[in-house]
Amino acid sequence: MYKTTYQLFRPLLFLFSAEKSHDLTLKSLKLTSKLGLLKLFSKKINTTPITVMGIEFPNQVGLAAGLDKNGDYLSALSQLGFGFIEIGTITPRSQLGNPIPRLFRLPKANAIINRMGFNNRGIKHLLQQVERVRQSGHQGIIGINIGKNFDTAVENAADDYLICLREAYALADYITINISSPNTPGLRNLQYGDELNALLSSLKKEQLKLSKQTDRYVPLAVKVAPDLSSQEVQFIAEALLDNNIDCLIATNTTLSRDAVKGMQYGDEAGGLSGVPVRDLSTEIIRQFAQRLGDEVPIIGVGGIACGGDAVDKIKAGAKLVQVFSALIYQGPALITECVQALEDYQHEH
Repeated sequence: MYKTTYQLFRPLLFLFSAEKSHDLTLKSLKLTSKLGLLKLFSKKINTTPITVMGIEFPNQVGLAAGLDKNGDYLSALSQLGFGFIEIGTITPRSQLGNPIPRLFRLPKANAIINRMGFNNRGIKHLLQQVERVRQSGHQGIIGINIGKNFDTAVENAADDYLICLREAYALADYITINISSPNTPGLRNLQYGDELNALLSSLKKEQLKLSKQTDRYVPLAVKVAPDLSSQEVQFIAEALLDNNIDCLIATNTTLSRDAVKGMQYGDEAGGLSGVPVRDLSTEIIRQFAQRLGDEVPIIGVGGIACGGDAVDKIKAGAKLVQVFSALIYQGPALITECVQALEDYQHEH
């Protein structure tokens, strides 16, 4: 029913610009949820919970950061069957992001290009939304993805991450350090060399301090790009292990345009997501899994457009997966398909 309903509405949504239809979809979802109609569509699947980072996830399929940047739609999204939802990327101060247009659909490739630039209403607003949904009885797992403001110099980036970490700690189930968006100048430099070790070391120190203060341990995840050489994978893996980071999220969007050459919007600046990043992401997961073993679990994200794609991420070494871009083309039925495929796979193995 989800699938049929979304396929009916999709042509109408695609008449609008990508960002406009994104906003309309989320607002419609919120309204449908408030009217109690989402329950009519949802298909319940018996799932086996899985423990990752010390957290018990009801199923292995999550929502990647970026869809709900401010936590405004948590309640509605939680009714779609996700095992967990990651919100953000959030920054200490609100910011408008890059000029519009900054989001582009490439339907021939089942892809999206975005250069949003961490547009968000700031950490305080996001936490108000999380608090509200928690008070209403929401028990679901919420990850909070944190970044730096665009006008914070890269050498001072740790200050912004520390602000967000301290603020989010009490309400997050896990916190993701986003150092891989291509749309904030200089951000990806934090994935390399001394900058990465310095950032992870200061965040780990703060995490342990907060854990003692609150008597509650909130895991830290690091989100990386797919555009990494094998040497860079090796270096990042060592940095994660050296700093006792709890989880890796692989991967963010790609700067590569090989798969969309000659297509309308194919040469727009920004990060490319969707099917073109699928194999690149899966290969990076495989490389990290070989280096990290069982010491640092991986959340696989990038180009998951069907249940088989989700299974491929698990086979490559991920423990959990996240979806995003394919939801725009397929709607919420994708979630159920991936949950069922992974449940079947786990039973077989």
